[in-house]
Amino acid sequence: MILLPAIDLSGGRAVRLLRGDYTQMTVYNDDPTAVARDFAAAGAQWAHIVDLDGAKSGETPNLETVLSVKRACGLSCEVGGGIRSMETVGKYLSAGIDRVILGTAALRDEAFLQAAVGRYGGRIAVGVDVKDGNVAVKGWTERSDTDLHTFCARLQNIGVQTVVCTDISRDGAMLGTNRALYRELSDRYSMRLIASGGVSSMDDVRALAKLGIYGAIIGKAYYTGAIDLAAAIKETT
Repeated sequence: MILLPAIDLSGGRAVRLLRGDYTQMTVYNDDPTAVARDFAAAGAQWAHIVDLDGAKSGETPNLETVLSVKRACGLSCEVGGGIRSMETVGKYLSAGIDRVILGTAALRDEAFLQAAVGRYGGRIAVGVDVKDGNVAVKGWTERSDTDLHTFCARLQNIGVQTVVCTDISRDGAMLGTNRALYRELSDRYSMRLIASGGVSSMDDVRALAKLGIYGAIIGKAYYTGAIDLAAAIKETT
């Protein structure tokens, strides 16, 4: 299992939200590139980057910051937040980003998702953000009418290879990850699964690794020191 330490961007800074609530934002570092270099020093292979401002606006306000993070750390980088057109997908991928994560657009514009997967294959992932059993959109600010399994089955049929699934109720809350959810998804679908939200202890890391899933994102637990990234990477590789 790969570990993907996270950088959430707002106003060019590395921040964290509590359960996706933009009014409960903590700024951890004004220099995201310094954070990314620390990831690399700890032995990470990937970084997970989210443009929180873009997730709400559908634009790419932190594009230059994202690219500077990629250049600074030399890690493989996946990016999500506000990617809703082929132009934006191409902009990120041609600039050297390794994988882009589609969220709102993947749910609401199936033709776009099919086109992106058809052109870029495994460099396209989909964010499946779960709120009360349904998929949330627009930076988690809206709950759609589509339930989790309807959406996942649709993604698998389209040929999506990687999904990033976040239990919003756990994200940033340090309550532990939803192991039952990821066990169920791992059993039901053949897509590569990245667990996100609530990974807050080494016990969580070990439990997810035992499920044999593709990856897990570490966010707040890294910034608070609850998880030693270097130790976690050593244990899962």
